[in-house]
Amino acid sequence: MRSSLAPGIWFLRAFSRDSWFRGFILLLTFLIYVCYHMSRKPISIIKSRLHQNCSDIVRPINDTHDLNDTTWCSWSPFDKDDYKELLGAVDNAFLVAYAIGMFISGIFGERLPLRYYLSAGMVLSGLFTSLFGLGYFWNIHMLWYFVLIQICNGLVQTTGWPSVVTCVGNWFGKGKRGFIMGIWNSHTSVGNILGSLIAGVWVNQHWGLSFIVPGIITAVMGVITFLFLIEYPEDVDCTPPQHHDDLEKERDNPEDPVNSPYSSRESSVDIAASSSKEQGPEPEAISFLGALKIPGVIEFSLCLLFAKLVSYTFLYWLPLYIFNVAHFSAKEAGDLSTLFDVGGIIGGIMAGLISDYTNGRATTCCVMLILAAPMMFLYNYIGQNGITSSIVMLIICGVLVNGPYALITTAVSADLGTHESLKGNAKALSTVTAIIDGTGSIGAALGPLLAGLISPTGWNNVFYMLISADILACLLLCRLVYKEILAWKTARSRNSGSSLALTHPR
Repeated sequence: MRSSLAPGIWFLRAFSRDSWFRGFILLLTFLIYVCYHMSRKPISIIKSRLHQNCSDIVRPINDTHDLNDTTWCSWSPFDKDDYKELLGAVDNAFLVAYAIGMFISGIFGERLPLRYYLSAGMVLSGLFTSLFGLGYFWNIHMLWYFVLIQICNGLVQTTGWPSVVTCVGNWFGKGKRGFIMGIWNSHTSVGNILGSLIAGVWVNQHWGLSFIVPGIITAVMGVITFLFLIEYPEDVDCTPPQHHDDLEKERDNPEDPVNSPYSSRESSVDIAASSSKEQGPEPEAISFLGALKIPGVIEFSLCLLFAKLVSYTFLYWLPLYIFNVAHFSAKEAGDLSTLFDVGGIIGGIMAGLISDYTNGRATTCCVMLILAAPMMFLYNYIGQNGITSSIVMLIICGVLVNGPYALITTAVSADLGTHESLKGNAKALSTVTAIIDGTGSIGAALGPLLAGLISPTGWNNVFYMLISADILACLLLCRLVYKEILAWKTARSRNSGSSLALTHPR
């Protein structure tokens, strides 16, 4: 009987049950977003296959191309001299649609059940990814087909980020720190790595399978999400995380330096935990303008715009750059490009740890961005001199480029969550997350587009563009870095005063 057991036993059982469910949700949402990014990666791997030098390839007997045509084996319409611009247009179709759709996605995510919304998005994303690959087997050579598929895929992929952030936020309270969320946020890099490796298997044979296989995996994951995703702890009689009460206590303590608007140590998904289904009336969603008025939103959003511009240019163009400059095969270039994402995993975890220890999110981002600029310059000039230097510099660039990107997407909402206009509202978190990531996605669209336009003039100019964007991202954080430095000085003065008072009591 329940009454015959000591209260401590029931506490341990409940704690164990809650921990298992929370671990399951963390793993499930991790795999969900791995699939989203895995389905985005193949386009960068097969670019070198869509347009290649066919001089060393044996022509088929029934070939009708001119004998001097060195691109006869390329895939029309990407077999002409303007192929980089066309590939940039295909990239941009996805990224512009994603950027526009992200601003709308947060609104729908607040009003629809997350399980249905996320599942439908994954199944549709898998469908459109597979349709791109089927263009190979259906022998489609019309640019509008690939552009249209990319637009549709970009729109449905916006269901992912606001949904997983809100879902995890419903389960985890403010006790989770940057280290754990840095690991969780590595789903982006893990998805990129898997997408590269899977696409690389078929890139030199039937490149359509490079899209179809990730598409099928994503759709299957959508079905698993529909069957197993649990939106709220209360749905399975788990204890909801405590956040709102603790937040109010912290606000009542003006001496606590953690209450600085930009020095909160919580990760973004932690703040959403206070919105449970049984805690009073249903919270209202924050307006778009209301979110923009929160101090720090504009600075971090614009910083993410330029940080994503750099990150997504590497995502979509790095394999082609390695293929053209280092003269590796298409598969080898795709495999080597995964090292940039390995660095991204390390960078996200490092950024979380450092910002937790220093209590300075903006400063951590700014320092990493400052270091990223010279490293990108060096990678372009000496990174292709040998396989060892290429590996080392790719990992370092991944650490410094993706570290700030990962930290902003997981820490900004925590900083905003300490502001009184949010009050830990999970619905507000969905809108704010969509605004920040949507603004960043504008940069993600601009980066590959500019790379496609600039690369015909030389890869050096592409890297100058990336370095300029990196510097602009750093400059946009100057005000927040200044505020964090002032907070550190104030805290140090307070600690020094306390030490003197203890040393010389009255």
